[in-house]
This record gives sequence, C-alpha cells and structure tokens, in this order.
Amino acid sequence: MNAIPRAKVVAAAMMTAGLCLSAVACTNSGNDSSGSPSSSASDNSAAAQQVATPTDSAAGPGCTYQRYAGGVPKLDITDGKTVVGFSQSESTSNPFRATETKSIENEAKRLGVKLIERNANADVNAQNSQIQDMIAQGAKVLIVAPENSDGLGPALAQAKAKKIPVLTIDRTVTGTACTDFVAFIGSDFYGQAQIAADDLNTATGGNAHVAILTGTPGNNVTTDRTKGFQDQVKAKYPNIKIVASQTGNFAQTDGQKVMEQLLQAHSDINAVYAENDEMALGAIQAIRSACKTPGKDVKIVSIDGIQQMVQNVASGLAVADIETNPRFGPLAFQSLQNFYGASGVQDKVIIKDGHFTTDNAKQALSQGLVY
Repeated sequence: MNAIPRAKVVAAAMMTAGLCLSAVACTNSGNDSSGSPSSSASDNSAAAQQVATPTDSAAGPGCTYQRYAGGVPKLDITDGKTVVGFSQSESTSNPFRATETKSIENEAKRLGVKLIERNANADVNAQNSQIQDMIAQGAKVLIVAPENSDGLGPALAQAKAKKIPVLTIDRTVTGTACTDFVAFIGSDFYGQAQIAADDLNTATGGNAHVAILTGTPGNNVTTDRTKGFQDQVKAKYPNIKIVASQTGNFAQTDGQKVMEQLLQAHSDINAVYAENDEMALGAIQAIRSACKTPGKDVKIVSIDGIQQMVQNVASGLAVADIETNPRFGPLAFQSLQNFYGASGVQDKVIIKDGHFTTDNAKQALSQGLVY
C-alpha cells in the first residue's frame, strides 16, 4: 500500500510498454471518452439547478448576522451596491470548477448582486492574497471555495477582523461555524464513498482486490472519501480487499502514473475506487496500457459526475459515478439571504447529488443533467 522502488517500476513499465506495442489497436479500441476533460461546462438550465437542495435543517438556531463572530452589519446583498467576493480555488479548465463558477455568476446576475471574482489556480498562498485583495476592493461578503481546509487562516482572520462574513462551499476550512465562517455548503463526502463501496461490491460479486486513488492530502474531501470507503468495506464486505492506496492528487496525469505503478506492483487488482473523475480518467489509460480492459478486467467506480466519466459509465468502461454537485449558486445566495434574515443558515448544508449507473447514465446525459 506504500511507495514502490522507482527503478523496479520503470523497468516493469518499459517491459509492459513493449508487450503492448503490438496490441495498440486493442488497447485503444471501444468508445473512448477518457481523454482530456472538456473546458466547456454550463449551468445546464433550471432543471439541473433544482437538484441543489439542502437536507432537513439540523436542530438548533441557524447562524445569523447578529450571532456571527459577535455580530456584523446587516446587508442587502441584492441592492446592487453591496460587493460580494467569490474566491475560486482551481482552474475552470476543470469541468467541476467551470460549472461551479458559472452557477455562482448566473445566480448573482439573476439577483442583481454586484460580484467580483478571483481564481487561485490551486495555489493556497495566492488564494489568501486574492481574498485579502477582494477585501481591499470593497467586498463586504465572501463566498469561498477553499483550496484546502487548513491554509486560509490569514485571509479568514482578516475577514473576521473587518466583520466580513465568509460562506464556504465544496470544502471546509479550519475553524468554527458562525465564528470563523458562516457555514459549509457541500456534498456528503463520507456518504459518497459508502455508495462507491456498495457499487464495487455489486460489480465484483463481493470479491475484489481494490486499488484506491486518493485525493490531495490536507482537505476534508480526501479524508472523508477515504474513510467512508474503508469503513463501509470493513463493516459489510469481508471479501473485498484494499490492496493499495495512494494519492493521485485529484489530477488525471498523477492518477495515470500512480495507477501504472500499482498495476505493476499488484497484478491481482481487479477494481479501482477513484476519489474523483480526473484520476479515474487517468486510471482508464493506465489499465489499457497494462493490456487490460477497463470495465471488464478492472471495474472502476469514481466520484464527481463530469460528462466524460458518465459517458464511460454509459459505455461500460466504468461501473458507476457518484455526482458531486457543483451548482452552488442558488443555494449559496439563498443561504446568505437567510443569514441576513430571520431564519439564519445551519452550520452544514448538504447539497443533493446524483448517482449515475448503467441504468440511468444515458438518460442523464440526454437530459443535460451532467456537467
């Protein structure tokens, strides 16, 4: 489950590459949807936005502007004057980030919100600086998609000192809700992983040697998606063995490299759990390079729900894809309006995610419900 000596990996990889050269037609055959992800992603109409609904409210009072950090000024974010800052953590070449950004922009436009934006391109230091810059530019409220859970201390401290509320989406930040940040809006990452374990159990008949491609260390998404899968396997599936677990940093290139290494070290791998679709797309390429057939020799379950991966489910290259819904716009701005209103917003608001399987993937694609 740990690192493999590089010399051994390189030698084995060269041998495999040589063996597979004569079978290029085979390894590249089939409906290939596993190339570079498309940078175009839309909000996919009101029908797609309607799935962005919170779960039932938790017990206890919601966070309001009177309670937040000892009290902050009341604002009307729809008055066309109040500046709302949006900090995006990663490049919009990622379909999830593109759809997330578009959803925030569209809802701000619909409500008449004055929005300014910055993109940190996966650099937490840049994100701190950009948030501080938006504060200097007059932002009175912030919506932040954190690069990681621990790294935004300086920016959050400045926002708190200036009584500027921060609503976090898709990843948590270190601190206390209604004190250091208003609330977290996002998916049930632990529950997603449990579903992934269930899907792999069904696909393999309960007998599997699984490789886990984990996400970037240091954020709650990776932690919950790893623990949820491991806990579900331990509790319910005694014949599923996790034979390897290694980070692919939520990236397609890293996912491919790591999967190539794992297949060399563990020839018995017949299932892959990828903690996001980018790594799953890389895994598909690695599986083919190893002269194996994805969907047949190696079953794949992933999380995110980007169009390419759902197409892979529809064509049989993957077993299932659990959606991580990026359409936060309506829910984020409604939460802010509740924050400045009487009802307040709960510490954690869980967005509703889809679950794409061979039974419904084609229909979801045709209905435009996939980003």
